[in-house]
Amino acid sequence: MSASLKAKIAQVFEEPGCDKNQGKSEKERKKGCTKQLTPGAAAGGCAFDGAKIALQPIVDVAHLVHGPIACEGNSWDNRHSASSGSQIYRTGFTTDINELDVIYGGEKRLFKSIREIVEKYDPPAVFVYQTCVTALIGDDIEAVCKRATEKFGKPVIPVNAPGFAGPKNLGNKLGAESVLDYVIGTEEPATTTPYDINIIGEYNLSGELWQIKPLLDALGVRILSCISGDGRYHEIATAHRAKANMMVCSKSMINIATRMQERYGIPYFEGSFYGISDMSTTLREIARLLVERGADPELKDRTEALIAAEEARAWERIRAYRERLAGKKVLLITGGVKSWSVVSALQEAGLQVVGTSVKKSTKEDKDKIKEIMGDDAHMIDDMTPRQMYAMLREAKADIMLSGGRSQFIALKARMPWMDINQERHHAFAGYEGMVTMVAEIEKALFNPMWAQVRTPAPWELEDPLLREQDAAQLASEAAAG
Repeated sequence: MSASLKAKIAQVFEEPGCDKNQGKSEKERKKGCTKQLTPGAAAGGCAFDGAKIALQPIVDVAHLVHGPIACEGNSWDNRHSASSGSQIYRTGFTTDINELDVIYGGEKRLFKSIREIVEKYDPPAVFVYQTCVTALIGDDIEAVCKRATEKFGKPVIPVNAPGFAGPKNLGNKLGAESVLDYVIGTEEPATTTPYDINIIGEYNLSGELWQIKPLLDALGVRILSCISGDGRYHEIATAHRAKANMMVCSKSMINIATRMQERYGIPYFEGSFYGISDMSTTLREIARLLVERGADPELKDRTEALIAAEEARAWERIRAYRERLAGKKVLLITGGVKSWSVVSALQEAGLQVVGTSVKKSTKEDKDKIKEIMGDDAHMIDDMTPRQMYAMLREAKADIMLSGGRSQFIALKARMPWMDINQERHHAFAGYEGMVTMVAEIEKALFNPMWAQVRTPAPWELEDPLLREQDAAQLASEAAAG
């Protein structure tokens, strides 16, 4: 691992936005707050994957992966991050290094690849991602990117986050560091207003940002930049002129918010777009910060008027769903901001959350779960597939909300499942998204298919031995769980 990468990882670990981290001694703080990957373990993504996930939603730049082609295939187009314009971010660029490059070095191939991208596509910038193989052979992507910037007159941004550096969350932060070091503050906006904000850690999954933007437009609040969903390079380069920052997922990009507060004096808060009450709280916080930073105090009155109208409409639209969903139990297997923000939304829909995973959540996330669910909050640090299966089969939960990797556990248990993570095809943000979420849960729970798949086969009804074996299996799974 290069000295520059070690220094950057140490800087990320010295996170001023984390109360738990700052409570440690200086020696303990420098050890870091993330577990290193265990070779061979399914850790949910490497550092490179995390950096690519965090930055790829910047839609008008070319994202070039310097490494074997499999690395680009692993991370490309798997997040449903939508664009309102350029589609170049969906083009998979890779240097596709081979055995000779491993022996002789891949820096020349990287430089040629950057030149080809600039000549063919002319993007406003090129992001270059380091991978395990090219880091191990010593390719200096910072030097190549600096030379390419001088040669071609375009920003070429090195993202030094090889997979072996750590898990996906560390990669999110290393990608954010590249934006801080090479992008933010490099340009000036054409105009500024007292109503300019940045939204950080929002990826516009299935167009969720577009459900929030009309609400802000109605208040006269301008999104100066979104980092990184539906983002534009030149907008992010001017992000230092915003009056306030909203942090959506602190697990991924909190370092951008804290560094911008240190460097430019921009205050930030962490909010959620999920659920009716949390959406309203977020709008109030945005208005409060902007007024404190010089906006007209009348903004608060406009905000309250908008909230009253939108809440009334949303509650009326989900009223019928609430009656059907009342008392239904949900197992929530996700992480980060969704571990608490989605809980609030589910409770508003009349659902009972019997467990929420906190494997990828911060201490602040866990505190918010306790605040929402009370001291008896069932927080799951690391539930095994066998435990999930037993919980569903014993009907301790009526439906599981999770990412795509857990869906087959629910399907095996013949229980409803709904995607709540990045692969989903529905936008759940804002007041409109809340209605969509409740409607999708209702459709999943009351799909007549479940009654059919749970019905025993004719030969099982006729054979009492099979019925006894099935009962014994359930008892064994419960004991193992």
